[in-house]
Amino acid sequence: MFAEDLKNSLIVSCQPVPDGPTDTADFVVGFAKAAIDAGARALRIESVAYVAAVRAAVTVPIIGIVKRDLDDSAVRITPFVADAEALMAAGADIVAFDATDRPRPASVEALVQAVKARGKLTMADCSSLEDARRALAAGADFVGTTLSGYVGGPEPVDPDLDLIVAMRRLTPFVIAEGRIRTTEQAAAAARAGAYAVVVGSAITRTEHVTAWFRDAVTSAYGSRTDQENAVLAIDIGGTKTMATLVVGGEVVEDITVPTRREDGPDAWLAGIAEATRSWTGRYTRVGIAVTGFIEDGHWSALNAATLNIPHRYPLLSRAAALFAVPVLAVNDAHAAAWGEFRFGAGASASRGRGDRHGNLVFLTISTGIGGGIVINGRPLDGLAGHFGLIRGPSAGRSPLEDLTSGRWMAAEAARLGHAATAAEIFTWAGEGAPWAKEIVAQSAFRAATLCRDIQMMLDPGVIVIGGGIGLADGYIKRMRRTFDGMDARVTPRLVPALLGSRAGVVGVASLAAEMTQRQT
Repeated sequence: MFAEDLKNSLIVSCQPVPDGPTDTADFVVGFAKAAIDAGARALRIESVAYVAAVRAAVTVPIIGIVKRDLDDSAVRITPFVADAEALMAAGADIVAFDATDRPRPASVEALVQAVKARGKLTMADCSSLEDARRALAAGADFVGTTLSGYVGGPEPVDPDLDLIVAMRRLTPFVIAEGRIRTTEQAAAAARAGAYAVVVGSAITRTEHVTAWFRDAVTSAYGSRTDQENAVLAIDIGGTKTMATLVVGGEVVEDITVPTRREDGPDAWLAGIAEATRSWTGRYTRVGIAVTGFIEDGHWSALNAATLNIPHRYPLLSRAAALFAVPVLAVNDAHAAAWGEFRFGAGASASRGRGDRHGNLVFLTISTGIGGGIVINGRPLDGLAGHFGLIRGPSAGRSPLEDLTSGRWMAAEAARLGHAATAAEIFTWAGEGAPWAKEIVAQSAFRAATLCRDIQMMLDPGVIVIGGGIGLADGYIKRMRRTFDGMDARVTPRLVPALLGSRAGVVGVASLAAEMTQRQT
């Protein structure tokens, strides 16, 4: 069996819910044969007994694993060398194992050596780029995204496409696995550079698929019943606009349309109205999140390079005329701050520790730097939170974002003779390039210094970090290192944002709903 057999293929994971009604050898063999009949080129099978049963029925490659719940280790997937040997004896062609950097019964090196001694291949189930790098150094044949999102913290919803892209820079033998539940997600994983794509629960776990459809149907019926609470929430960005229907902090429908910068706000609003025409009658208010600031219902830009709009554009009146319902408009970072406070990282943090009277700061570090502030449980509006435009004595005439953000990182790389985007700089830094590590370190240090100042000025319970730079691998950890040795009482508590790109629409929907309630 050669690695070439898996190239550009679908692998089906036939793992029934433990102790469920399909957790028998007959069902697993049936799933396996049906998957092969439909075009799967390989299988992923759990347990020595099931590998043996499937091996007797099929000839395609089998990736074998054993799952164990250990008292002294969080490693569950093929933790022992004896497990790997038993899987190969049962007929597995590839042995997969947990390759995370956690206390483990057997080292990755020992597992790889045992499998290679039998002439078989190995698959390292990873949670991060660092896991993949260590596994490849140990001799692993394939690296998978299997454990991304499963080694602590809240479980994500979508597959980790960014990790596929990053791993692909290390090796072509990347197997995409984990939370791939739709045909669109499987195709996206393939386009991201995966050598092969594994799909499991969406095909062979009836309980999970039924629950997904049940939730979707329940949500649809609930959105009809709760129409009076639904908000059309819109986030107008520099390259695209997201329009969603939001009920009680949950996005029940969404659509994305391009923001053609040259068209202007009249055309943007008209395009949104047309794209959401089928939703008419399903909402009773509209919330709009925009870059820049809102004053007396008028929209103005703070940085024309982000999105150039006419000064004091009458956003509320134009939107109200189009949608014929009450409209609220706020800054997008303010909306995201409120979304994270009510439904995301702020809500999660307050459950585990007091949030200092409802104080939270949201900081988004991306192409630029923006933010929002919640004080005593209420969001601040106006210019509050526009941290990227702060100027200090050491910065001269330049705002902070011009020395910290993704734009600065790319420009600094170019100055040093390296043509690289911010994302590529992080990849280079992860691979040990001194110039890239220094750029990331400088950005993280300046962002951390800002957070220290914010802590002393506002005393938030948490500072929520979002944005493509802020959430890049290792960035928050680098920021935290700046606080080493500080007194715990004055040390900023940094937590990653949880709502991702939906924070703005969830936040503005909540604010629009509250506005209507106050008016009634």
